[in-house]
Order: sequence, then structure tokens, then C-alpha cells
Amino acid sequence: MKQYQSCTLCPRNCRVDRSRQKGVCQSSDRLMVSRAALHMWEEPCISAKEGSGAVFFAGCSLHCVYCQNFQISNGQMGQEITKEHLTELFYRLQEQGANNINLVTPDHYLPQIVWAIQKVKKEGFSLPFIYNCSGYETVESLRELEGLIDVYLPDFKYIQPETAQRYSHAADYPNVVKAAVAEMVQQTGACVFDAYGKIQKGVIVRHLLLPGKVREAKQIVQYLYETYGDKIYISLMNQYTPVTALENYPELIRKVTKREYDRLVDYAISLGVENAFIQEGDTAKESFIPMFGDEL
Repeated sequence: MKQYQSCTLCPRNCRVDRSRQKGVCQSSDRLMVSRAALHMWEEPCISAKEGSGAVFFAGCSLHCVYCQNFQISNGQMGQEITKEHLTELFYRLQEQGANNINLVTPDHYLPQIVWAIQKVKKEGFSLPFIYNCSGYETVESLRELEGLIDVYLPDFKYIQPETAQRYSHAADYPNVVKAAVAEMVQQTGACVFDAYGKIQKGVIVRHLLLPGKVREAKQIVQYLYETYGDKIYISLMNQYTPVTALENYPELIRKVTKREYDRLVDYAISLGVENAFIQEGDTAKESFIPMFGDEL
């Protein structure tokens, strides 16, 4: 695993030898998985009635101050497994009726993930693979996934460097995510669905609306629609839940209001966006955050 010896898998480029110490992602070179189970709370074309086969990886390269999955993003909660065990999880989820294999925050384990997907695809594994990520990805890493990932599900968190720096200590996020989404779309092309409306190929870009950030959210929607039109789907999310200590970020210690979210949705409609997912009702609940720590 030479890629771990001076790690540049993510845009942080920390160059840590992860066989000896943890990188910025708070992960070593050993694969850590926090949960593998059917997940019912993704977009309808992903979860459907049967559920998405979600594999949550421990650690994260971004570390947003408001992280909804903070229990695992710090790399502390998870089970160390082999890459062979990872392929067994894929098959187990398939047997449970999963519509797809949903790799959640996977980028810092790219070598093992590439190996595992290649192995099962050679064996005839047919479920689509979804790459569910923060959008903070290098183009070089994404190119290693070409032909292996069927659906990309990135976040587009910020378009203003100042916001990205304040909440994720990553002023380069806007430029990074723009390049990453472009590579994802280049790889998959337009979205393709089966006869039951389940996505088989394509890109769905998520934006989680933050309190007080409607203007920036509108800028993101405008950029995505003007750049990609109906080639991608945009998922507008209102489920922000303040679950971590945010004393230094008082503007984030509240949920998004219905008025804020309605303004964003109305703006998307006014632009002509048709390929979109929106959330209805009060989704800002801790019950939407998975339980972690089960035996794999």
C-alpha cells in the first residue's frame, strides 16, 4: 500500500506515513468500518423500499465543525477489517436485498476499496456502487475509480472560500469540489434509472442548507444548473441538526427554518431546475443519524 507511505489521497496532502501514524483524516493504513447495514434514509432512487447497502468508513479528511456523523468522523469508532472482509460485507448486503452498495466517506481508504470492488466485479457482482462523499476529493484519486463507481453522490457544501475555511478549515474547498464534480460527471454521464426508478448510473449532488446561508446555497444551485443543466440531479437538504459542541459558532446552534428552505427551493424552481430532490416536513432529527458500533 505505497499510497499510504506519503499520503496524498485527499486534498489535504498531509504526506503522513499512515503505516506509522494517522493522517489528517484521523485514520491509519488499516481499514476501519463503523457500520454496514441497509439504510432507508437516502434519496428515493437510492434507498427505495429495500434500502441502500451502506458501508460507513471511520475517519474523514474534512472535519466540518457541525458534522452529523461526528462519532465516526474522528476515526475513533469502528472495527478494523481486511479488504477481504470488505468484499464479504458487499455480498452480505446484497443477500439482505440492498439496491446498491453505498460507500460513505470512503476516500481515505481508496487502495483497499479499489481492490475490493475490482475483485467482486470480476466475480460477477452486479449491484451498482455509490461513492457517497464530501466532495473534497482529488481528481487523481477519482480517476482511479473510473469504471468501478456507477453513481457519485458528492456534497457541494460551500462556494465561498471564507465559509469553507470557517466551518471546514478548507478554503480551497470550492475549487476542489468544482473539479471533482466535473470529473464525476465526465466518468458517468447523465443519470440512468431502471424500470423501478432506482438509479444505476450518474451523479447526484447534495447540498445541506446551513442556518443563515440561503444566499450561498442559491449560488451553489445556480452554478450547478448553469454548468450541468439536467445532466445531474441536485438534492436540496433541510436536515441540518446541531449535534456537536458549537459554542464558537453561535450562528449554527439552530435548525434551518421552513422559510429559509422554501426560499431555496423556490429559487431552484425559478431557475428551471427539474431534476431535483427536496425534503418535506421536519427532517432535522437525530433519528436520521445512524447508530454506529454494531459488530460487522
